[in-house]
Amino acid sequence: MVRALADGSVTSRWLTEQCLERIEASQPELNAFRIVHSEAALAEADAADRRLAAGERLPLLGVPLAVKDDMDVAGLPTAFGCAGDFPPKAEDSEAVRRLRAAGAVVVGKTQTPELGQWPLTEGPAFGATRNPWNPAFTPGGSSGGSAAAVAAGLIPAALGSDGAGSIRIPAAWTHLVGIKPQRGRISTWPEPEAFRGLTVNGVLARTVADAALLLDAASGSHRGDLHRPAPISASRAARTEPGRLRIALAFAMPFTGTSKSLDPSIRRAVERLAGRLEELGHEVALEDPRYGQIGLSFIPRATGGVHEWAARVPDPSLLDPRTSEATLMGRILSGLPLRAARRAEALHQHRIGEIFNRYDVVLTPTTATAPLRVGALEDRGSLDTERAIIAACPYAWPWNVLGWPGVNVPAGFTPQGLPVGAQLLGPEASEPLLISLAAQLEAAENWQSHWPRWSAPLGAATAAAPGPGPV
Repeated sequence: MVRALADGSVTSRWLTEQCLERIEASQPELNAFRIVHSEAALAEADAADRRLAAGERLPLLGVPLAVKDDMDVAGLPTAFGCAGDFPPKAEDSEAVRRLRAAGAVVVGKTQTPELGQWPLTEGPAFGATRNPWNPAFTPGGSSGGSAAAVAAGLIPAALGSDGAGSIRIPAAWTHLVGIKPQRGRISTWPEPEAFRGLTVNGVLARTVADAALLLDAASGSHRGDLHRPAPISASRAARTEPGRLRIALAFAMPFTGTSKSLDPSIRRAVERLAGRLEELGHEVALEDPRYGQIGLSFIPRATGGVHEWAARVPDPSLLDPRTSEATLMGRILSGLPLRAARRAEALHQHRIGEIFNRYDVVLTPTTATAPLRVGALEDRGSLDTERAIIAACPYAWPWNVLGWPGVNVPAGFTPQGLPVGAQLLGPEASEPLLISLAAQLEAAENWQSHWPRWSAPLGAATAAAPGPGPV
């Protein structure tokens, strides 16, 4: 799109109209969007066309994109999956501001479950978002709307957020590249940090190059951010060979005290990917990180974040009972347990990070199971819901406690044709290495050539686009 816009073979108006038409056509079944900002998006596209005609060039000038509904967009409410009458926001969040500064056209806000708590995207406020690979299944969560929209070709890429795998899980279950960057890489402002430092903003796209381009455009700090890592160039990394790496293949799950097991088809998919890495010249060996009791640091921070966010909801009586229970738990754990959890982060980083004395990257499954069916967590109590979530998604959340980057890459499909993924995990600020390795894998795997049953490939439409006409 960037190239086509720059050479004048398409207009931003035409691309944006195509996206809006596809969103409208898909919404009754996929339900990927909470808000579609059609008139404003077309006005932004027209303005982008005028700038392009005047010779201006920016990284994303005229490209239609979307953001998750936990990010503020000026003039729109931020409901974060909740029911109720939320007031419109006066200003863009810093991440959205940076997208606009790069020239992007924001077409709307994508669905997320209530306060991002679950690895599926559904709830009484908006119904169910469905997986374009098979609408009987969830696209995952909590960035499920962004994942469904990108996988179906409604938009080329989107922003999401990840507090316990909420980018990587839906990326795995919809056959996408999902980057959870280093904490603070993309600002969470107007929050100095989100969910007590667990949640970071990140990107979902079909290719590593697209994900890297969006990551570069959205990255950067606000002066009020608590975490401000040194800049990187993700796009340069996507064009750089990673060299010969030592990779730890890890299947152990962190201790949770609950029952969980790895689906054999996912294990085979990750082992196949490990074999591909060996073919590419890397050294792969079985070894697991020493997770210890990291879960004790996760719970106070996660429930504390729910407690803080629930206080902003206009009508708390509309919240899911499980959210109300999490809010109560967050209030109970907000004192000493929360302070202890934050202090323990450095100890977890030291213990788990020890594996990087011997390996450059850790490779794990992204999830333990294939995508869940729509409604799989409906009408369950809090404890039953938590057990089901942990059983399906035990691998992603430790890296949120650590604050370190991880990248989901497509690993293949189950015998039923459902996508599954693998995580490339690294130590602090290791995005360039992970992105470089993901790009090398993509070139060997060619995963971007596979489209779901419910899809509208934007590349195909762009190739057949009419000339730009007057702008």
